Amino acid sequence: MTLKMPVYIIAEAGVNHNGSEELAKKMIDCAADSGANAVKFQSFSADRLVAKSAPSAEYQIAGMGEEKSQWQMLKNLEMSDTMQEELSRYAANLNIDFLSTPFDTQSLQTLLKTTSMPRVKVASGEITNAPLLLRVALTGLPVILSTGMCTLGEIEDALSVLAFGYQTGLDRPVNANSFKDAYCDPAAREQLSKLVTLLHCTSQYPTEYENVNLRAMQTMAKSFGLPVGYSDHTMGIAISCAAVAMGATMLEKHFTLDRSFKGPDHRMSLEPGELKALVQAVREIEVALGSPFKYPTPGEIALKPLVRKGLFAVVPIKEGEAFTSENLASKRPEGPVSAANYWNVLGKRASRSYDEDEALTEVSGVQ
Repeated sequence: MTLKMPVYIIAEAGVNHNGSEELAKKMIDCAADSGANAVKFQSFSADRLVAKSAPSAEYQIAGMGEEKSQWQMLKNLEMSDTMQEELSRYAANLNIDFLSTPFDTQSLQTLLKTTSMPRVKVASGEITNAPLLLRVALTGLPVILSTGMCTLGEIEDALSVLAFGYQTGLDRPVNANSFKDAYCDPAAREQLSKLVTLLHCTSQYPTEYENVNLRAMQTMAKSFGLPVGYSDHTMGIAISCAAVAMGATMLEKHFTLDRSFKGPDHRMSLEPGELKALVQAVREIEVALGSPFKYPTPGEIALKPLVRKGLFAVVPIKEGEAFTSENLASKRPEGPVSAANYWNVLGKRASRSYDEDEALTEVSGVQ
């Protein structure tokens, strides 16, 4: 997988603002202070997103401390249009990208009108929402496509819709065959490679280590020829760091100001110090990844003569005496005759006398 540096780090605020603009701004402050590239929220209307009878997930109930319907929970976590506009402006003043995930076409249109987000994030749950995918592509903006719960076939179907929207707009009939035709077009595939980033993701909150499957990033990159990143729902920062080391071009991680806050996602989110540590670790990993070529560094070149071994006399050796395993040994520093020449030297005769612990110099026939 080709690594594009630096890794684009998204500090996922999500709904951890608890419906408070003041808290959301403090989260933007935290994200900017951490050094993340972007802070991301979620834009939705509870009425458009979920049926009032839909139950909450177990992790949501655990985070809320009480059992409510999804609609009741989400209604309190909505952001108004004016709140989104203000948060986008606030983020811009702090020189951090503002992003928000739309969960329906109306929320998408509102974001486009009220914010300056540079790309659109599509949540894992929306990857089969073809009407939303098409509208996202019609914006012409780059797309981050999260792939939790997905098979490769479902990812390809979603990419087909995006390819159609990017390439032709609504100039052709909109149907499954049109989407597939667009995806098969080399020009459309090239456009996808420039505009779409896939995020490997496991939609469990939190995700257990045995369900992470980081190697799927490499499978996705090979299958689709697209940059691939990682949306991390595990506890801590270790798996995020591993994803970067494996080639993730983008990283998304939930954060909160306080894990003890009441809400569906606080419990599995990083706190401010941990977010900063993650960003620092990622930047260090980027530097450490370096070059794919194996060669000695300047520091190693300077150290090499001191730690590699040469051939030394372990007892006095007279001129004309044969070198043997009893009178030679390998010692530091490397000296004129490397220890690699040990067997080439055995049996040859000394061209001069050597004192005990003296390095061999010139040996006839030995380079």
